[in-house]
Amino acid sequence: MMGYINPLLSLPAASDLLNLPEQDRRAIARIFRQLRDQANTQAEDAWRRRKGPMATYWRAVSTYARHLAHALEQPTKTKS
Repeated sequence: MMGYINPLLSLPAASDLLNLPEQDRRAIARIFRQLRDQANTQAEDAWRRRKGPMATYWRAVSTYARHLAHALEQPTKTKS
């Protein structure tokens, strides 16, 4: 759990993500988690090379990938 309300869930397109079949959401979430890990690696490498703007860019990519993965892992709302 993220500990706060995911800001991406307030966007209209988030409902399209949440309406995908659960199996598809899980697969896409796994890819976003991998993207997060890879972007974090790029951020650390850029930081070591004193490339602050690129480190910031990759850290942002990592953050958004995490937010998207988390959004995709939300339980489907049941329709009454």
